[in-house]
Amino acid sequence: MTTSQHEWIGIKETAVFFPETFETAEVMSKKTGIPTEVIIEKFGLYQKYVSDQSLHASHLAIEAARNLKNVDFKEIDVVIYFGSPHKDYQVWSIAPKIQHELGATKAYAFEMMNVSANFPIALKVAKDMLTADYAIRNILLVGGCKESQIIDYNNPRSRFMFNFGDGGAAALVQRGDVKNQILHSHIITDGSFHDDIKMPAGGSVLPASELTVRENLHFIDVKDPFDMKERLDPVSGPNFVNVVKEAVEKSGFQLKDINLLLPLHTKKSLFRELLAGLGLREDQAIYLDHFGHMSALDPLVGLHLAKEQSRIKANDLIVTVSAGTGYTWAATVIQWRE
Repeated sequence: MTTSQHEWIGIKETAVFFPETFETAEVMSKKTGIPTEVIIEKFGLYQKYVSDQSLHASHLAIEAARNLKNVDFKEIDVVIYFGSPHKDYQVWSIAPKIQHELGATKAYAFEMMNVSANFPIALKVAKDMLTADYAIRNILLVGGCKESQIIDYNNPRSRFMFNFGDGGAAALVQRGDVKNQILHSHIITDGSFHDDIKMPAGGSVLPASELTVRENLHFIDVKDPFDMKERLDPVSGPNFVNVVKEAVEKSGFQLKDINLLLPLHTKKSLFRELLAGLGLREDQAIYLDHFGHMSALDPLVGLHLAKEQSRIKANDLIVTVSAGTGYTWAATVIQWRE
């Protein structure tokens, strides 16, 4: 790449926050009726963090942002919330609360929603904004997740989503003195899956009522798991590989150049299928088997862990990749240039 360093757009800092409480595979086994060893070996989950009723998506996001080092929130130009759509309240914008609580008085704030696919897309949006508007220098990407709260363990259609965990994550994206460069992205949406997974009640189609509460319709549900699996399995793996391949090639590299993959948390078989499709080893990816799936936060949590564990070195090519119901697959490439 020929871009000079002062023009790089990259991730200046990252931070995470997790509740003090967690659930082990043994606890999840009792809730689901699935043997502990199956939860660990097949679903790839030893534990996940679960917040109590004192913490909500806004708190988790704010605390993650406060854990950022050497960040002056008064210098933030834009705050973008990219986390879970299951927020403190419905029909409510979470971003202004985050901006206010952090004291980011100079920033305007808004939120993006593409469920679990959102972090690679948020990186692209932040990079594009910084490229298009030179008045912007610092963008705070911040997200929270409390999706452990929307699992109905008595619903056989959806209780396989027990890997949902809670947490917060934040990243400062900046133009200038950064040690990495956000490169290109690729995104695929297949809207034929739009009706498969949703919380049935609480919207305009089925407003909250005594009946919806009694029938447990305010939890996430899968309309027909077998039909969705039959349609999704043939396309999901190839789409994961495709978004990574296209994003990497747009960035001027090949799949063999990838040093580290940061995917969302999935069952072990899909994780290994993705690695095989990309020609990567398990030690070339971060697998969140002690955190679970935290909506859009997973790739950012993976990036933070990789930094903490010193798994990133100069010139490494890193790919964030995720997918969200609806159904969207997204990947964004980062090159570390320390």
